[in-house]
Amino acid sequence: MAYHKITADILQKIAAIVGSDAVITNHDDLEKYSHDETEDLSYYPEVVVKPHSAEEISQLLILCNQYLIPVTPRGAGTGLSGGALSVLGGLLISMECFNQILNVDERNLQATVEPGVITEVFMDAVAEKGLYYPVDPASKGSCFIGGNVAHGSGGPRVVKYGTIREYILNLEVVLPSGEIIWTGANTLKYASGYNLTQLMIGSEGTLGIVTKIVTKLIPHPTADVLMLAPFRTNESACAAVAEIFMAGVVPSAVEYMERKCIEWVIEYSGIVFDLKDGDNAFLLIEVDGTDRDVIFSECEKINQVLEKFGCKDVLFADTAAQKANLWKIRRTIGESVKINSVYKKEDMVVPRAELPALIKGIKQIGDKFGFDSVCFGHAGDGNLHLNIVQGSMNANDWVNELNKGIREIFELTVSLGGTISGEHGIGLVQREFMPIKYTDVHFALWKGIKQVFDKNNILNPEKIF
Repeated sequence: MAYHKITADILQKIAAIVGSDAVITNHDDLEKYSHDETEDLSYYPEVVVKPHSAEEISQLLILCNQYLIPVTPRGAGTGLSGGALSVLGGLLISMECFNQILNVDERNLQATVEPGVITEVFMDAVAEKGLYYPVDPASKGSCFIGGNVAHGSGGPRVVKYGTIREYILNLEVVLPSGEIIWTGANTLKYASGYNLTQLMIGSEGTLGIVTKIVTKLIPHPTADVLMLAPFRTNESACAAVAEIFMAGVVPSAVEYMERKCIEWVIEYSGIVFDLKDGDNAFLLIEVDGTDRDVIFSECEKINQVLEKFGCKDVLFADTAAQKANLWKIRRTIGESVKINSVYKKEDMVVPRAELPALIKGIKQIGDKFGFDSVCFGHAGDGNLHLNIVQGSMNANDWVNELNKGIREIFELTVSLGGTISGEHGIGLVQREFMPIKYTDVHFALWKGIKQVFDKNNILNPEKIF
C-alpha cells in the first residue's frame, strides 16, 4: 500500500474538523505519543489529534481514506505490545478526551462509558453504587477502558469473573469508512447474526475505533480474605493451583510470584516485606463473596491443599492496609523489573495444570541462551507474565539471539496447549511468532475480515499480522 504524507493542505482540513487547538504537530509535543510501555520502541506520528466526538472521528477517517493516510488509534499508552505505535507515521487519534462515564443503569446492572475513562476510575464509580466491574489489569490506575477492550484485557480476577469479553454488551464504533455503528444490543443474550461486539474486542484498533462502551455490571462482593502462601520451589507453587480448583473452590484471584519478583520490589519500590530464607515462590490467593462463613470454609479447603505442596506458613491479611500492601507488591513487579535491568516482557497462557512444566521449561531455555527471567502472573487462569532480563547475555546476543530463545518459549507454550498472548495482545512485537500457533487458513481469514472492514488498510497497519 502506497501511503501518503500529511501535507499542509491536508493538515488544514484536519484542523477544520477538530479545531486547531486539538491538533499537535510540534516534534517535542509528539514525543509522548511516539512510544508506549513496550521496551524502548519509538515511532513518531506526523500529526496527533484529540477529537471530542464520534462524528469528528468519522470525518477524520473519511479524509484519511481519501488521501490514503495511515491512522493509529491510541488510548493511555500503557500497552506492552506496540499496538498504539505509529509505525508508518501518519495520523494518531488520541482518545484522551473521551473521558466521561455517561450512565450507570442500576436497574439493569449496566453502564455506558467512553473509551478514555481510566479503568480504576470507572471501577470506583460503580463501586460507590454497590456494583462491581471486575476487569482490573495491573495498570488499572492509568490505562483506559477502551484500550482494555482493544486488547481483550483480563487481570487477576479473570479466574472467577471472566475476561472483559464477558462484560462488554455493546459498542459504538467508527468504521474505517467513516460509518458509525452499534455492534450489538444492550442485552445479556445475543443471537442475531455474527457477533460484531466480540469481533471488535481484542482487534487492537485494526477494524474500527470504539467511541462508546456498554458494560455489564454485577453486585459487589461484600467480603474477602487475602492469603499469601510461600513455597520452596516455583514448580510446587504452580502445581498447587490446579489442586485448589479440584478441591471445589474458585478463588477470586490466584497470583503467582517467584522470589526474585519480591526481592526487586523491596529493593526498587521501597515496599516493606519480611522475605524469609527458603521462600522461593508465592501464591497470592483471594477468596471473596457475601457470606464470611462460606469464605472461611473455602480458605480452610485451600489451606489443606497448600499443605500438600509443602506450604506451612500462610499469611492471612487481617486489615485493609495489609491487603493493600500485598496487592501493591504484586502490581509493582513490572515497574521494579523495568527499573532494575534491560528487559523484554512476554505474555503467554496455558491450561493452568501445565504451569509447572512451562515454568521449568522457561528456566531451562534461559540457561541455554544465557538470559535470566522473572516470572509472575495470573496463575488461576494459566496466564504467565515473563520478564526476560539480560543477565549474563552479552549485548550482541541480546540483539541477535534473544528472539530464538523467545521462539522456543512460545513453541513450548503451544506444545502445552497454550497460546502466545493471554491479555497483552500481538500488536507490533509479537507478529513474527504468530505462525507458531496459527496456520495459513487463520491468516487468510483474518486478512479477509480486515479487507471487509478496511479496504485501504489505513487503520493501525502493520499490527497483528
